[in-house]
Amino acid sequence: MQAINPTFTIAVRALVEHVLRSGDLRSDFMGAARAEEGLRAHQRLQRQRPEGYEAEYPVRLEVVQPDFTLSIGGRIDGVLRSADAVMVEEIKSTLRPLSEMEAESSPVHWGQAQCYAYMLAHQEQLDQVAVQLTYVHLESGKVLSQVRQQSVSELTEFFDDLLWRYLQWLRRLALWINLRNQSLAALPFPFDGYRPGQREMAVEVFRAIRDGRQLLVQAATGIGKTMAALYPALKALGQGLVPKVVFLTARTTGRLAAEAALRALAQKGMRLKWVTVTAKEKICFNAEPTCSPELCPYARGHYDRLNPALEAIFAQDAFDRETIERTAREHRVCPFEFALELVLWADGVIGDYNYAFDPTATLKRLFGDEAGGHALLVDEAHNLADRAREMFSAQLSKAPILALRRLLKEPLPSLYRTLGRVHSAMTALGRQCREREEGVWIDKRAPEDLVARLQTFLGAAERWLRRNQPAPFRQELLHFYFDGLRFVRTAEQYSPAYATIAEGRGKEVQVKLFCMDPSEPLRECWRRCRAAVLFSATLTPADYFQTILGCQADMGRLDLASPFPAENLAVFAAANISTLYRDRETSCAAVSHAIGNLVSQRRGHYLLFFPSYDYLAMVHRRFGDDYPRIETLVQTPEMAEGERDAFLARFSEPVSQTLVGFAVMGGIFGEGIDLKGERLTGVVIVGVGLPGIGPERELLRAYYTQAHGCGFEFAYQYPGINRVLQAAGRLIRSETDRGVVLLIDRRYAQQRYRSLLPASWRLQSLTNDAAFQRRIAAFWA
Repeated sequence: MQAINPTFTIAVRALVEHVLRSGDLRSDFMGAARAEEGLRAHQRLQRQRPEGYEAEYPVRLEVVQPDFTLSIGGRIDGVLRSADAVMVEEIKSTLRPLSEMEAESSPVHWGQAQCYAYMLAHQEQLDQVAVQLTYVHLESGKVLSQVRQQSVSELTEFFDDLLWRYLQWLRRLALWINLRNQSLAALPFPFDGYRPGQREMAVEVFRAIRDGRQLLVQAATGIGKTMAALYPALKALGQGLVPKVVFLTARTTGRLAAEAALRALAQKGMRLKWVTVTAKEKICFNAEPTCSPELCPYARGHYDRLNPALEAIFAQDAFDRETIERTAREHRVCPFEFALELVLWADGVIGDYNYAFDPTATLKRLFGDEAGGHALLVDEAHNLADRAREMFSAQLSKAPILALRRLLKEPLPSLYRTLGRVHSAMTALGRQCREREEGVWIDKRAPEDLVARLQTFLGAAERWLRRNQPAPFRQELLHFYFDGLRFVRTAEQYSPAYATIAEGRGKEVQVKLFCMDPSEPLRECWRRCRAAVLFSATLTPADYFQTILGCQADMGRLDLASPFPAENLAVFAAANISTLYRDRETSCAAVSHAIGNLVSQRRGHYLLFFPSYDYLAMVHRRFGDDYPRIETLVQTPEMAEGERDAFLARFSEPVSQTLVGFAVMGGIFGEGIDLKGERLTGVVIVGVGLPGIGPERELLRAYYTQAHGCGFEFAYQYPGINRVLQAAGRLIRSETDRGVVLLIDRRYAQQRYRSLLPASWRLQSLTNDAAFQRRIAAFWA
């Protein structure tokens, strides 16, 4: 493959910061409107300049090298020409005292001004340029200007040194990109052959990325979805169709699968630099994440050591958590900020949904105004609907307000009183809740009074927080400030797709701005990428997911059946038992008997899935009475990580006696676990998986009834059936697995539910115990 010289594009500010950055990593509070305030200060100063002053003057410079081209661009804040001189002005807004800015003489700020001056001189053949660095204080409005007269030779000397240092890095990148692209062009599929359906999926994924469109893939367990998505996406990357491949997942299992796929490809000759982004709370070396140089040795001098750390880690391809942590310790840099820096330079990125979709956590390095155009691979996309609703919703509770007021009363009495008005608005909403029998107040309008009082508090809190003074209450104030800010910003996006839910329980009040329909904000997210592939084993029906996730009307769809022999799975429906809430007490014995009938036929490991913990506990008690000799395990709501691991570990033990695990649908054991071979013999699903009735679900039902005429389906039936399919998917994980699924509920006799089940299931209805036992015996024989 002939190497194609890459073109790198960089803004002046990014170029200067990369080369000249130094000093500490700080998390000083700036305020929510810092960028807007800075912009207004810039514009105000520009308007005050004399006639002939040219604001936002564009400059661009192309540096052509033998193996790549660098395009440098930007806008000068201001250019002022006179008869005998030209002045370039760089404006910076600040909250720090101007005396500090004058004494500091920031290399990055001066470097940016000098870069612009050189580029203008080069562009217009000037001999000398006056360079002015101006600071404007955001609170006082005072201005500090510093001027340096610089000849073109001085500017050239500065710029050439800056450029030389950056070009060393780019040469390494250019060589890497050619090596990467050659390896991807020659990369074979990493296994001996494709599984049934896998090649079809890979072809459609490549076409979607090539054509810049969206693709929805329902592919049954065992097809190898992760590899079928990554392999063609990386082929597209190697052809220059996208700058990066971003793999998004909701669970640790998805991350591990993506990392394993990339390692398998590396063993076949792939060269790819990929990074896994780990949450700050998990990867921070301190007990509490505190980006303060006074408290953290990794924050102190972070930028002095960042570029050497970057060069060191580039000797490797896989920037997984272990590698990032090891390199960060060796070079004493913050591991989280180091990982974010690697996002800029990596070819592939693995991370959680929130890095692409959550307004408070979106990675600007990937999806900001000057980024984007990547290929987005969304793993286990059936999880995205509920996750997106939470990401675009906001909630406030009364208890933290009370606790914060106690802390503020003595040191900040004015802020204490301002927060008291927020507390009063919450109390008023609590009274409205208690006037209703259910203790829930719902309104289609935003709580404007609460929002207005919250805005006033946020403004007052911001003025104090900007001082960045240590105080015993600072962390609590910061935490509530960001909660309140999210609430206000969500209120600003309020539309008919939102509802306000207030719940009063005793003295506690919770208010939630509930996003019923996340399709529009998700649609905005999709626009920031070139192509998006959403895949899962359970995306039934496709119309539902396409609508709720804000996908294109003409998106591609692919539905791939299980690659495993259909005769390896027996699916039965006990459609003579009602699991409706009103019938659970009377049908509990029948449910226990049906379960016992199944697990008594063959010694093995079984998982039972229930719609709620209460129903699980009810049946578990009855089952224990009916079958005291059968060992059981029970999932509980408060299970710690160690307890969850111990629960799953029991299913890895050799089958010496029957073991029955009781779990809930949609929970930690309902998806994302892999129990191959004899680790799992059968699965029982009690009910049709409908979410519990509550205010949010009833709002969804009303909203989608009005919007699409299918409220019950969108709010209850479709989410429920996907839980059922996920739970059943725990059973057959390889071509040699065999097992039995038992569905218990009368509704499995109805066409509206049967039509949503896979055709390959060959559902058998049960009429009596004897027939069931004969069929089970025949299957295992």
